Amino acid sequence: MSDQSERIVKKLWSYCQVLRDDGLSYQDYLEQLTFLLFLKMADERAALTGEEQPIPKGFRWEDLANPKMEGVKLEQHYRDTLKKLGDEGGMLGLIFRKSQNKIQDPAKLRRLVVDLIGNESWLEMTADVKGDAYEGLLERNAQDVKGGAGQYFTPRPLIDAIVDCVQPKPGEVIADPACGTGGFLLSTHTYVAKSFKLDKEQKKHLRYEALRGTELVDGVSRLCAMNLFLHGVGPDDDKRKPPIKTDDSLRNEPSEPVDVVLTNPPFGKKSSITVVNDEGETDKESVTYNRPDFWTTTSNKQLNFVQHVKSLLKIHGRAAVVVPDNVLFEGGAGEKIRRKLLQECDVHTLLRLPTGIFYAQGVKANVLFFDRKPGAKEPWTRKLWIYDLRTNKDFTLKTRRMTRADLDEFVACYHAENRNQRKPTWDEKKNPDGRWRVFTYEELAARDKCSLDIFWLKDESLEDSAKLPDPHVLAEEIADDLRSALEQIESVLGNLQQRAAVVERKKLDQAAE
Repeated sequence: MSDQSERIVKKLWSYCQVLRDDGLSYQDYLEQLTFLLFLKMADERAALTGEEQPIPKGFRWEDLANPKMEGVKLEQHYRDTLKKLGDEGGMLGLIFRKSQNKIQDPAKLRRLVVDLIGNESWLEMTADVKGDAYEGLLERNAQDVKGGAGQYFTPRPLIDAIVDCVQPKPGEVIADPACGTGGFLLSTHTYVAKSFKLDKEQKKHLRYEALRGTELVDGVSRLCAMNLFLHGVGPDDDKRKPPIKTDDSLRNEPSEPVDVVLTNPPFGKKSSITVVNDEGETDKESVTYNRPDFWTTTSNKQLNFVQHVKSLLKIHGRAAVVVPDNVLFEGGAGEKIRRKLLQECDVHTLLRLPTGIFYAQGVKANVLFFDRKPGAKEPWTRKLWIYDLRTNKDFTLKTRRMTRADLDEFVACYHAENRNQRKPTWDEKKNPDGRWRVFTYEELAARDKCSLDIFWLKDESLEDSAKLPDPHVLAEEIADDLRSALEQIESVLGNLQQRAAVVERKKLDQAAE
């Protein structure tokens, strides 16, 4: 991050601490910054180009920053502005949809408008400076454990390494069906812009057509849209469709297949909704997606995302999906999906990620790389190459953060230029500590439940008590495992209770007849 970006982050973040005393969360503050930044930049652009801005008259930055706009009058006008813009279409509607003023003190709102946002000339900054500053704020928001925003933030070194492996090209369409704050889409944009000499049409395609994101949560999709906007991605008016939409990706079968999918779906295992029964009691009901393009029906969110990504790809399309360990070993629907994936796609690479790199604690995750293939009698997966970056690796967000350099060996082993020239670093006799090993389809298919949860390195922490993780880390892992087990038990119990209730209703209906 540049010095200018760092200065802006510190300036804006210091004021956040003031507003925290009024009960504002980091997420709330970021949203208010987003609304005001968009208004200020639209005003600057109109002044620079002389073109009419998309913001309706009476609801522009000049109205909000008017010296006479103070106190209750300012607060009311800000509320009216948010409501008005939330009813608009295109990029305006995406950023301002369901927006609310969370700053209750008009004096503090005035200072944010005039001193913090108003004193900067945002258009004069390069996209890198604006974008880096905003991403810096997003990352600080992700560090707020209580707010839970960490689940929408994938570490940038990991994202960049994945993009370097998949190597998106000019003219391709790249999608993220769980885009969070837009990390994968932005890294893709940077990679294509810097790796290729683009002509005018290719630059236009990269800005307006190449990137597509879907996000379930309104507040997060607006942060994503603004993140892209500040980096020069997407339209600045309502004449074109925004690159981001707010929706449930799993709801419907994809209508337009894409060339590349890069995604880190939400960490929660089960999809559920809260319902109110006839007695007025609330209960959780599992959500299953009955889609004709899915291999099987399950309430496991990550397994559904794996199926969705396969459907979202064109034939020969490429995907990299961050998945938790349970996707690799879970039985039932999990086994069926793994076997189908190995059969119908070329599942060529698995990166086992270390713990301690995500803001959500206790996450054990992996990156699964695969290419969609046309129908065939024989399985498309011939070999699965696995890189173990977890065993005997120790990363934390406070003292030992993972950097891009920590992934250099994996990216080199991946050999994106020609995967046929890959060579293992593991050898039973010559190098038993090698982290890069290949397994044949026959070996995978013969494993119990077709499990891909494979390790071969000796875990030093199990043999040397001095190398054991800190007690609080072990306690967190145990608690996470217990929560996961309890979640599954409650899911089974909930399903049994639903069935019992249906049977009981049928008995009562029959008795009434």
